[in-house]
Amino acid sequence: MFESSNGNFDIQKEHINGIGYYVITSGLTENGVLGKTNVEAKIFDENTITIDMFGNAFYRKFKYKMVTHARVFSLKPNFEMTEKQGLFLTNSLYFLNKKFGYENMCSWAKITKEKIKLPTKNGEIDFEFMESFIAELESQKIAELKAYLIATGLNSFELTNQEEKLLADFYSFEWKEFKVSNLFEVISSKERFDANKVTISETGHPYVVRTSLNNGIRGYINENEQYLNDGNTISFGQDTATMFYQEQPYFTGDKIKIIKSKDNKLNRLNAQFFITSMAKTFSSFSWGASSFNVNIINDQLLLLPVKNNQPDYETMEILISALQKNIIKNVVLYTNQKIASTKIKF
Repeated sequence: MFESSNGNFDIQKEHINGIGYYVITSGLTENGVLGKTNVEAKIFDENTITIDMFGNAFYRKFKYKMVTHARVFSLKPNFEMTEKQGLFLTNSLYFLNKKFGYENMCSWAKITKEKIKLPTKNGEIDFEFMESFIAELESQKIAELKAYLIATGLNSFELTNQEEKLLADFYSFEWKEFKVSNLFEVISSKERFDANKVTISETGHPYVVRTSLNNGIRGYINENEQYLNDGNTISFGQDTATMFYQEQPYFTGDKIKIIKSKDNKLNRLNAQFFITSMAKTFSSFSWGASSFNVNIINDQLLLLPVKNNQPDYETMEILISALQKNIIKNVVLYTNQKIASTKIKF
């Protein structure tokens, strides 16, 4: 069904300049999209599927380049593949990321004889069914998203006067750097629960690991509650620098530190500001940096808006609220457009 090809140039971090073609690397963050580059390198066709060394598969509707040392390869179909068919086929390859990892990296040679299950009609692949199935699934997910936005009040994206003023005055803010240790305690989790030994379920307490997906939550587990870490904290993946605000008490997997506010002023909104600032400071570390220990985390500098020479929590909260509304606006408009086009009624 496919023919495989690899990149021909080892694109580095310094080549990412926001211009040109998207660059694909290994990992789930941003669906494996690292950024854009105009460096001379092989350009891959749109309407293809990429698979990385971990077995993560993504449909690509645009032309792109690849980070070759990340061992990503491209699958070009031997037939005219539509976007919906591409999405269906990509989902059929989901099982690959259960088979491959650092110790056993995925490659075309290893999967070329793998079989995938597809719908058929009269002995042939039923591409029409793929189209209708994905279309129906999209409609269902859009309906669920719309219901969620309404239930949480996020369907309202109008800025308040205070939010508008703060955004207008953004460049006149006073800023100051603070060490992480000035504002937070970085502590070890109460207990490490091995991912291979826990039972993931739909109930229980959040199980936070180093994934960049779903707020770091792999699922829910039922373990001794004395090992729950406090909610209203930030979880930190030590070798991935993945950070997420955890509202509820949670269990952790390997190499997770707990970042806890010293003044108890952390909340759902300002936590996003702190995480953004932390992510920026950790982005200066080179790729493949070793696990971040407590001393490294504590010494990082956070650039924050200040009032009376102290972190201005109110400003951080209002800014995040305004930014969320600006982002949600596009989501709300998108869902409304999709619902109108498919005539879903609420």
